[in-house]
Amino acid sequence: MRVDALHYDLPPELVAQHPAEERELARLLVLARGDGDVDHRRVGELSDLVPEGALVVVNDTRVVPARLLGRKRETGGRVEILLVRRVGLRAIETAPGEVREVEIWRALGKASKPLRFGADVDVGARGAEQGPAILVVRLLGRSDEDGLLEAAVWTSGGEGVDVAVRACGHVPLPPYIRRDDEAFDAERYQTVYARHEGAVAAPTAGLHVTNAMLGRFAVRGVELASVTLHVGLGTFQPVTVDDLDQHPMHAEHFTVSRSTADAIARARARGAPVVAIGTTTVRALESAADPEQPGHVAPVSRETRLLVQPGYAFRVVDGLLTNFHLPRSTLLALVCAFGGRERVLAAYRTAIEERYRFYSYGDAMFLWRSG
Repeated sequence: MRVDALHYDLPPELVAQHPAEERELARLLVLARGDGDVDHRRVGELSDLVPEGALVVVNDTRVVPARLLGRKRETGGRVEILLVRRVGLRAIETAPGEVREVEIWRALGKASKPLRFGADVDVGARGAEQGPAILVVRLLGRSDEDGLLEAAVWTSGGEGVDVAVRACGHVPLPPYIRRDDEAFDAERYQTVYARHEGAVAAPTAGLHVTNAMLGRFAVRGVELASVTLHVGLGTFQPVTVDDLDQHPMHAEHFTVSRSTADAIARARARGAPVVAIGTTTVRALESAADPEQPGHVAPVSRETRLLVQPGYAFRVVDGLLTNFHLPRSTLLALVCAFGGRERVLAAYRTAIEERYRFYSYGDAMFLWRSG
């Protein structure tokens, strides 16, 4: 489809720069089935909107504090590096006469002057970036596979890279949040059920969910299951083509466990809907759809490049909690495919009129699959 069919005008002041005071207090626009009427609620009321006996599926990925602020060893110039994903190990010469096995990552980088391949960047502890280096990053070149930078990462001491990244790294807030990360972001830009590290961006619909809400689901007989999709550049990569069919999706790794596949089978057996918390959960479940059993999924752990746009036939997900997404984006394309483009864009216009807050730290929308 043409990307301009996914356009809308958003006043810049509606881009949320901070989360709601409490997770459940974010506003919730409910798009009714059929006629497209909307209702205005709070996210905390979601437990009353999901039918008894339904299955709610969440994405339990955990955001890595992957934004590193360092300095070029040779000149002292500032460098910002975003670690995107770990790809393996390699033996390299880290110092004259010293060969070490180091981690290799795909990354993004920027500096005031062009980055030079082969130069080392020293990264200190968070809040003390000019102190002693804990991490060292060497940009080796550019990957032929996806165009990202290839970076060697190691520690200056004996600690592991994961430990050092947690000590040095900043929360990788998206660029439309125009402020530096603050202490509260370490908790609020993470879901309460985050378990498996690997994401460079949060599955943002899940940021609204609380343990109390999960408890209310359980009281009403709503079953809970999880998938893991490590949110990467593929989810948020800008669309620069006119036709969405020409948009190259980056791969994202996901896992659907046997226990989640069984939970979906139980929901189908009792005629209960499957409700996804977030578009990343939708992509994982639809990528795992069992072609031999409509409505079911197969246990799987692999990469997905699934791009969902209007015309896609959903096979697993019936209901969706989602944030408001950027215009002309693959995320908005998925929501329009799910709820109907005209209905969804009309709901977005209502949200703008009602001064809802948009994007990662913004408000949310709940809708059922159209058709």
